[in-house]
Amino acid sequence: MDSIVSSSTVLIRSYLTPPVRSLSPASSVSVKPLSSVQVTSVAANRHLLSFRSGGRRTRNISNSAIRCGGIKEIGESEFSSTVLESDLPVLVEFVATWCGPCKLIYPAMEALSQEYGEKLTIVKIDHDANPKLIADFKVYGLPHFILFKDGKEVPGSRREGAITKAKLKEYIDSLLNSISVA
Repeated sequence: MDSIVSSSTVLIRSYLTPPVRSLSPASSVSVKPLSSVQVTSVAANRHLLSFRSGGRRTRNISNSAIRCGGIKEIGESEFSSTVLESDLPVLVEFVATWCGPCKLIYPAMEALSQEYGEKLTIVKIDHDANPKLIADFKVYGLPHFILFKDGKEVPGSRREGAITKAKLKEYIDSLLNSISVA
């Protein structure tokens, strides 16, 4: 039986009965059997590990910066065409690969991106790869949200820090109502 023990780094224990834990008590640990499963860790090194039964393991490292699924990641070169020239309001989320709160709200942002698909565009901008945008918009904390409508920042739309999906939904709904898009 293959099993994985994970915390801030991924440790692999093969053919151990029972699985061995050698982590500090404060570490978050989950142990489960694997057969033909792919496990993706969104840690800073972006590991993609594939496991096959029989103990054969393959490890590939992906160099992608931030995995966005339904949310498009843009840079300085696309900012004008994607955000400022958009017919829809655009919620810009400034994030970083090393930002814990950014990773925490990732699933909520993905769900909300699908939910607001026709009323709102949500994009991500990587903090480290886009220093000019960070300076231009005075982004000091992450994650940082700014809503744009008709090429301009909506007054009062800035928000900083991780919040729950329900609070994100309230925040987006109130902004859309304030600009009459609801």
